[in-house]
Amino acid sequence: MLTIVIIAVIVIAAVAVLVAGRGRIRDGGGRGLKHRFGPEYDRAVADHNGDTKAAERELGERVKQHGSLTEQPLSPEARAQYTAQWVGVQEQFVDSPHKAVTEADALLGRLAKDRGFPGEQFEEQFAALSVHHAAHVRGYRSMHTAARGHSGTEEMREAMVEARSLFEALITEQPADPAPDRDSPQSSDPPKSPDDNGHAPWALNRRHAKGNST
Repeated sequence: MLTIVIIAVIVIAAVAVLVAGRGRIRDGGGRGLKHRFGPEYDRAVADHNGDTKAAERELGERVKQHGSLTEQPLSPEARAQYTAQWVGVQEQFVDSPHKAVTEADALLGRLAKDRGFPGEQFEEQFAALSVHHAAHVRGYRSMHTAARGHSGTEEMREAMVEARSLFEALITEQPADPAPDRDSPQSSDPPKSPDDNGHAPWALNRRHAKGNST
């Protein structure tokens, strides 16, 4: 009889430890997801009408599906081409806001695909980007919405400005080259502007865009 009681106590204690452990894992996972996704975590909670557990399940699934994705480097030629295209898109915004936003949305999609993110469906690509570039994806979502014709001119301008941070992250953040050419720039160095002073073309264009937004 005493043996049975002891076994029962051990089983109950083990169950209690397991339940407490799961609670700690869940809480830690929630804090980890909130730290990892930042504003995107709050957006997910809002999308689930305040249901934190449902939001965390969605974000956890994103990490599970895309967390192991390895971003691919761009060649210097591709980086220069994307940079020139982005500058050109921003410059045409004053005359054709919706066309500019539509082209910028497509450009970001191509750039993300070239960096190794899925490129067939926006939602899947956005989910993958949010895992690796959570701080920069909000503008991409806004611009994609604007490109579909659901925003006014000022909203489109704000979306373009905000989406630029994702463009800059994708164009400048490059995996370390295991054996870089000593005679060539590191692949992680940002592209230079035509004036060779080290100013990024989009930084110059930012002042231009602000000057024309009034």
